[in-house]
Amino acid sequence: MTLAMKSPAFAHQQPIPVRYTCEGEDISPALEWSGAPEGTASFVLIVHDPDAPDPTKPKMDYVHWVLYDIPTSATGLPEGVAPRALPRGTREGTNDWNRTGYGGPCPPIGRHRYFFELHALDRMLGDLGRPSRTDVERAMKRHVLASAQWMGTYEKARGGG
Repeated sequence: MTLAMKSPAFAHQQPIPVRYTCEGEDISPALEWSGAPEGTASFVLIVHDPDAPDPTKPKMDYVHWVLYDIPTSATGLPEGVAPRALPRGTREGTNDWNRTGYGGPCPPIGRHRYFFELHALDRMLGDLGRPSRTDVERAMKRHVLASAQWMGTYEKARGGG
């Protein structure tokens, strides 16, 4: 089996519904995964936008959500998952708003791509404090057994702020 991830909320490479963005309820979409390789001890989830601030002139890869030490018993996350409802043992990293939790798409201009990346690791990472994406990626280096991704796009409604 190969590690695979999907969202029942939107098709791969298709628009993310407004509900999951700053123009809607700004809640996380449901995610599902399967096919963790043998030896998987935990998962990492990173959601990011490599097209910030403008897809024609990207200057940064904006991080929207960082979760790590997701237990192997988890096969997904429900829509709008609250921190207290995350699978037991899951730890949160900080996003580029310098807070934990999901922050939905909110591009200032143009249609952006949002990558939901899942990594199967051969170990738990443990307490990293309030790690950024970079901190988590540094800690998981050489421990990734497999990776999967799901990508959606979003552009604010015309006249949106």
